[in-house]
Amino acid sequence: MSEETAEAPSIPVATHRSDEVEVVRFDELDLPEEMQSGIAQAGFENCTPIQAKTLPITLAGKDVAGQAQTGTGKTAAFLISVFSRLLLNKRERKKGAPRALVIAPTRELAIQIGNDAKLLGSQTDFKVQVVYGGVDYKKQREELAEEVDLLIGTPGRLIDYYKQHVYDLRSIETVVVDEADRMFDMGFIKDLRFLMKRCPAPEERQSLLFSATLSFDVMELAFVFMNDAVKVEIQPEQVTAEKVEHILFHVGQDEKFPTLFGLLKREQPERTLVFTNMRRMADDIVRTLELNGYRAEQITGDIDQRKRMRILEQFREGEVPILVATDVASRGLHIEDVTHVINFDLPLDAEDYVHRVGRTARAGASGTAISLACERYVEGLEAIEKYVGFKLPYDFPDADLLVEFKRAPRRPRKPGPGGRGGRPGDSRGRNGGGNRRSARPSSPRSNEPKQAAGGAPAEGGKKKRRRRKRRSSGSSEASPKPESGE
Repeated sequence: MSEETAEAPSIPVATHRSDEVEVVRFDELDLPEEMQSGIAQAGFENCTPIQAKTLPITLAGKDVAGQAQTGTGKTAAFLISVFSRLLLNKRERKKGAPRALVIAPTRELAIQIGNDAKLLGSQTDFKVQVVYGGVDYKKQREELAEEVDLLIGTPGRLIDYYKQHVYDLRSIETVVVDEADRMFDMGFIKDLRFLMKRCPAPEERQSLLFSATLSFDVMELAFVFMNDAVKVEIQPEQVTAEKVEHILFHVGQDEKFPTLFGLLKREQPERTLVFTNMRRMADDIVRTLELNGYRAEQITGDIDQRKRMRILEQFREGEVPILVATDVASRGLHIEDVTHVINFDLPLDAEDYVHRVGRTARAGASGTAISLACERYVEGLEAIEKYVGFKLPYDFPDADLLVEFKRAPRRPRKPGPGGRGGRPGDSRGRNGGGNRRSARPSSPRSNEPKQAAGGAPAEGGKKKRRRRKRRSSGSSEASPKPESGE
């Protein structure tokens, strides 16, 4: 099926409501013994709705495009399918020739899939390799050049190693695209197409695509790169997890910190995720929490990957009870027992609200999602309520909820190129802090050669113009991609 033939996706649809899917036990499925043992060791007994509907199809060798909300077991659904296929089609390993490929949009999600794969595949001898940007470039490269059965990675790092001929994709038996909608959001669709075109033809491999939403763009991707895929939609009673208690407080900008501390005092949460829209605000929140006696850490896009992993492990183990994050942590994180999600800022995108609150109430547990709607971000509330399908219960903070606190002073902005404060490239950091225009001659005549006495041109003749060198289009410096896909 060529890419040029894709005009309008036409794929069989099997739509099910989550409350209409009958309970299926894993031991009722026709799975290899090693797979059943790994599932039992992971503590799984009953399939989730997405697993119950997709596994019979994928185990029969068919392609699937599956939609289900976050936290419903999509990862286990495709990993069980991948491992079962590899177990049934045993063959000799080859160096640099993985048999299965999983493409994830973010580093955190790739790491999470890798951890789940090692757990579910614990009773097999399959080697799982995870590659992503930010850490262990040489080590990942060396391990990938050896024997690998299941390769999991982000698009940027996968393509980097592929172009260096560290591995090839001609032996791929199953390719999985996770969070396909996120691939479009983050601009990775060209990278995704690059990788899938270099895998065997759709008729010669199995393709699985999973996503929280199956938009027209995602379904077009499935139509082009999959072989008569079956579309499975699990529609919950509501978009967000069913056991999440939602509440929204209308607050002023200056009331957000007092309300945050009041909520922490009143709710006494065991493990809390606080989301904000800006990196700098995340830093302010963490330092203010610490100044007032709370233990907190932050995860933002500019945090080193090794440090991110260490912070997540501390949060997972309970050493750090409060984690402050931007939307880099809204997807791909599976941390049990997160009791509260607090949106210090309402998200700019309605879908991000669903993914944020999906960090709590996972695997059937209950949780609380609290949002603070200030005058800066309240305009997004209508879109959020329209997307989730209900009005968020709201209130106004009373005097008891507004707690006094000590505010940590803001860090100064990093110096610009000229050594002064301001954003990089800001003209205030140049020419002694003045405006760029003020540094120019005030009159067109000032560009002319100075006149000596008697009207003769000054020594030196005409003034030479300095030309700025242009960087050639073939420069080795490529435009940066989003960090999570490296």
